[in-house]
Amino acid sequence: MTKTKKAEIIEVLSNEFKTAQSVIFCDYKGLSVGELEGLRKIAREKEAKVQVVKNTLATIALKNADLSGVELQDTNILVWGEDSVATSKVVSEFAKDNEKFVIKSAYVDREVADVAKVEAFAKLPGRDELLGMLAATWMAPVANFTIGLNALKEKKEEEAA
Repeated sequence: MTKTKKAEIIEVLSNEFKTAQSVIFCDYKGLSVGELEGLRKIAREKEAKVQVVKNTLATIALKNADLSGVELQDTNILVWGEDSVATSKVVSEFAKDNEKFVIKSAYVDREVADVAKVEAFAKLPGRDELLGMLAATWMAPVANFTIGLNALKEKKEEEAA
């Protein structure tokens, strides 16, 4: 790999990591190409990105993005995204189905996190689920008021008859 290609990779990753709310480091040793494509497919659905990167290049990109505190060793695949919950769900779901895929460490909300914190984030409801719950909460008073008015109307009609 040429120096210019390395510089391009570092620049792209640095820009990606600056906007990412979470970057998760996983061991993928022993997984087939087909299994890794499955991970990429799940990640695309949740708007996360996946890439195998040399540790030295990833370390430089992380440093450029003001992320420090994690030392990369052995084989690593990086999964990152702007939604910490969705990114955590990607790796957690994939790790459940593939025993060779191991979550090592992460940056969650731009802070160093361990595997337990990644798993905890994966259990939280996603953005769409939270918006649905919020909408249901906002609609409940209106729905109850409508039901009450309808019951009052029926009661008045029964009294009139």
